Amino acid sequence: MPATPLRPVKLLPVPALQIDGVSLEYRSGARVVRAVDRVSLDVYEGERFVLLGPSGCGKSTLLRAVAGFITPVEGAIRLDGAPIAGPGPDRIVVFQEFDQLPPWKTVLQNVEFPLLASRRATRTQARERALHCIEQVGLARFANAYPHTLSGGMKQRVAIARALAMQPRVLLMDEPFAALDALTRRRMQDELLRLGEETGFTLLFVTHSIEEALIVGHRIALLSPHPGRVRAELNAHAFGLDAAGGGEFQSAARRIHRLLFDEDDPREPIPERRWA
Repeated sequence: MPATPLRPVKLLPVPALQIDGVSLEYRSGARVVRAVDRVSLDVYEGERFVLLGPSGCGKSTLLRAVAGFITPVEGAIRLDGAPIAGPGPDRIVVFQEFDQLPPWKTVLQNVEFPLLASRRATRTQARERALHCIEQVGLARFANAYPHTLSGGMKQRVAIARALAMQPRVLLMDEPFAALDALTRRRMQDELLRLGEETGFTLLFVTHSIEEALIVGHRIALLSPHPGRVRAELNAHAFGLDAAGGGEFQSAARRIHRLLFDEDDPREPIPERRWA
């Protein structure tokens, strides 16, 4: 009897970023406070992954650990299988503060400066890449403008262009739109989604807004407060700016709210992730 041919095994992709049983602590006076407790997450190439939770859940602390600014007291963080031992150009952070741009440098000079300082490009290459990224975020007309002449949203776009110019393996964003007005925030979310489609960057994004998490993320990790633990991990592929306000979107937002506050109701499931 002829042997039945074996079906090829479909392998899941290997995570670009692995957070494996990570605990983080900080000292407050004479006390040692645990901010994050044994968190494990995988972020895949080209994925937009969101850390969502209330203030004090450790999401920003975890982001800073991925950036290499904080060393875990337990567990490990790996990028492409290699342990993260400190800050590096393969992970660039965009913070919510608008004053992260040196005011004496033009938009172009701000974007090209990290490339020159890290010697990752020649002056000509840095200028070409900086101009391309400035154009991507819609600020080509302001390349020679100084930060004090820009609005808050424009400054944040410069920060994003500067980060993209470095071509990091993972782009880290810590509540980057939290201080913007509602209309500018929506515009920036749209810009981020468009840039994600164009460049395919891998994103780890921190927010305390349920709606923003659903719009921005492919997947969402819900963190509980004091200390931060993973309460749930949910799929948000079905949503985007066009879905905001729809019935399924509102149902998902209510479900997340219940999960965050221990009021889970299994009757309104969020679609499971399916690998292509």
